Amino acid sequence: MSARNVQIYLPENQIPLLETILARHTRRFWRESLPGEQEKYTCIVQQRYTERLLTDLDDAFRTVPSFAAHVAHLEAVLPTLEENPSTELLLASNLPPPTWLERFFSRDRLSTDEIYDDIEESLRIRPSFVLTVTLSAIIAGLGMLSGQVAVVIGAMIIAPLLGPAMGLALAATVGDWTLGRKAIAALALGCALAALTGSVIGMIVAIDPLTAELRNRTLVQPADIALALACGAAGVLAFSRGASLALVGVMIAVALVPPLTAAGIYTGAGLPAAGANAMFLFTVNLVCVNVAGIVTFLFQGLPPKSWRMTTGIMLVWVLLLGLLMAMMAGRILLGLGAGEGIFSALGNSAV
Repeated sequence: MSARNVQIYLPENQIPLLETILARHTRRFWRESLPGEQEKYTCIVQQRYTERLLTDLDDAFRTVPSFAAHVAHLEAVLPTLEENPSTELLLASNLPPPTWLERFFSRDRLSTDEIYDDIEESLRIRPSFVLTVTLSAIIAGLGMLSGQVAVVIGAMIIAPLLGPAMGLALAATVGDWTLGRKAIAALALGCALAALTGSVIGMIVAIDPLTAELRNRTLVQPADIALALACGAAGVLAFSRGASLALVGVMIAVALVPPLTAAGIYTGAGLPAAGANAMFLFTVNLVCVNVAGIVTFLFQGLPPKSWRMTTGIMLVWVLLLGLLMAMMAGRILLGLGAGEGIFSALGNSAV
């Protein structure tokens, strides 16, 4: 069972209200008096109740200057906290009970604040971010050129675009423009660095444009949309449950890093049409990851600040996906989606 250790600091005159709130979210808490008429409460909270506890605390005490709340993960709790219908802590009477779908998807996820902390740290543009993006693109590019799938997966494990991709979906879900701007800036820089690194590889390394691992990144098929949607949904599910960043990185990077690097390689090698195909695949994948990410975050019960704003952003992504799907269908009908027009001539001249 997943649980959290929540420590709350408040002045003594706020204690009656605090204990009323705690009774709705936890059955185990301890009080400790501190100097300066401050009180410290230590609570054991089941993971599924952490979100709503933090929301109530923020609503009630955000204007109290000395208020603070710290959340830490607990590996084990004795005696165990039973999770069944008879031990469920009910919501306040003025709130509607969660649906079975909300219960199912939100049962084991991290609280919104924990997800924010995990994502915001990866959105800071530092020398380490620039270095990991560059190294990831180099590993992915050389792995594709040599046809070594394991090497390409190694580039995915580095996962430099994980934070920006998840941050963009989270910002759209909760309507946080500040987080969205940070995610866009980090994602734009990461994409530019990956494409530039691929271009340098394409200019200085002799490439075979018909190498399967490289050419596959220029093929845009309906299955690619299903793959990218699955990557986005699986990545959000794993990320919101505190899974290994390497695991989530593989899920997200399979749809982003390889086609982006391939676009740079083809462009650097003087094959702009093939590079455009790879960039088109990257664009389709990025849109799919965000559509699936937003839907999955909503299914998990992340609370939007404004449903109108979140719905509007979601509609923009869906319309963009529909436009890309129409373009993909046209490319397939014209023989461009499968790459015949680009690679037929290369088949006779490639060395």
